[in-house]
Order: sequence, then structure tokens, then C-alpha cells
Amino acid sequence: MWIRSTMVYRTSFVLMAVGNFAMTALDFAAVAIIFGHTRVLGGFTLTETAFLYGSSGVALGLADLVVGNLDQLGRRVRDGTMDTLLVRPVPVYAQATADRFALRRLGRLTQAAVVLGWSMTRIDVAWTAVDVLLVPVMLVSGAAIFAAVYTIGAAFQFWANDAAEVQNSFTYGGNALTQYPPTVFAKDLVRGATFVVPLAFVNWMPALHILGRGNPLRLPGWVDFCSPLVALATCALAGFAWRTGLRSYRSTGS
Repeated sequence: MWIRSTMVYRTSFVLMAVGNFAMTALDFAAVAIIFGHTRVLGGFTLTETAFLYGSSGVALGLADLVVGNLDQLGRRVRDGTMDTLLVRPVPVYAQATADRFALRRLGRLTQAAVVLGWSMTRIDVAWTAVDVLLVPVMLVSGAAIFAAVYTIGAAFQFWANDAAEVQNSFTYGGNALTQYPPTVFAKDLVRGATFVVPLAFVNWMPALHILGRGNPLRLPGWVDFCSPLVALATCALAGFAWRTGLRSYRSTGS
């Protein structure tokens, strides 16, 4: 329904998507400006950093396109319109994610995909079958991890009512973090992004293997292949958090 309503005004949709593309491109422009003053950043070249930027952006773009509207759940909890989702014969989660589905978010996804594709043709890597397979696994796993973070943030809004910015700090903030090499950050921050909120498995860990880089935390090599397992674990945690939050929901009575 939302796609059909969007396509009624095709020119508006195209302009919004292009604007979304251009706005997110400014993030990469900032990266390019940094490399205008230095050849390496934390030991990573421009193309290697672009690979991190693109892989993180594609993962977030996929999650944002599918479940990004969960950050509006707090508004429904506050104004009582959450009740309308509970009485329909459709899973509440499906309704919450599809509510006001914004196809224009393809602009963000496309921009990141362009940067990723460009970087893969420029990085100095002897591509093996394992490396080639690891790229789609990394993107799908990263999208699942971001989707789980979206879901956990939405579940928290059942109690907090207005926690969209807290949720965004881990989704958009996590994207901003993983766009850059882990070597530019303090090790305590990298540990937190690995063992507390596992954003490092969105792209850092598999990308380090593809790029032939050592792990800044000196973790064993098999950790680079753990993104799918981490994604499954975070999705399971997100499912538990969502069910718990939904059971705790109390209508406004309006």
C-alpha cells in the first residue's frame, strides 16, 4: 500500500531518493577529505576504508529499508495507536516494520553499494573463493545485526515511550563507527563493539580477513567468520526482547 501511494507521485519519489543518495554521499565526501591530507588512516588506505564504508552502509541500508520504521514505535505507544496493531490478524512486528514503508531509503542503500563496488575493484587483494563468498555473508549478517539492534531499541520503547534517539545512537551511530578502520579507535571502544554491542561483526571482523589485516584485539582468526553466528544470537535476543516488551505494553486507555 505504501509503495503504491509513493508511486503516485513518481517525480517526488525520484527527487527524494536522489536527495537521500546525495545526503549520504556527504559522509563519504568527509572520508575523501581526510585522505586528501594523508595517505593512510590507521594503516588503511582510501580504498580499504571505502570497503569498510560501503559494507557498513549496505548492511545498514538493508536493515533501514526493511525495519527502519521501528524507531517510530514510541510515538504509537504514547498516542495509543499501538492498540490498532493488536486487534488485526497480522503479526504486530510485521505491521510495525511495514508502517509508512519508505522506498526512498533505496537512495542510502544505492550510494553505499556504489562505494562498495568501486572499492572492491580497487583494493589490493588476491581474491579467493572464500573471500568472494565472505562478502555477501558479511552484508547479510551485518544487516541482520542492525535489524536486531533496531528491534531491541523498539522493544525498549515499550517502557521508555520516547527512545528513538537512543536507538539511533546504536544504528546510525554504529554505522558511523564501522565506516572507519578499527585501528583509529581506542581498544576499549573496539572491545565494547565486539563483546557488548557486537557491531564489529557487521563488517570489521570479516573485512579484516578479506583485507589481510591483523585483529587489533589479537583475537584468533576463526573469529573473522563468526558474523552469521553473532547475527543469529542477536536476532534471538531481539526476538526475546520484542516479545517481552509487547507483553508489557499497557494501553493509554484513550
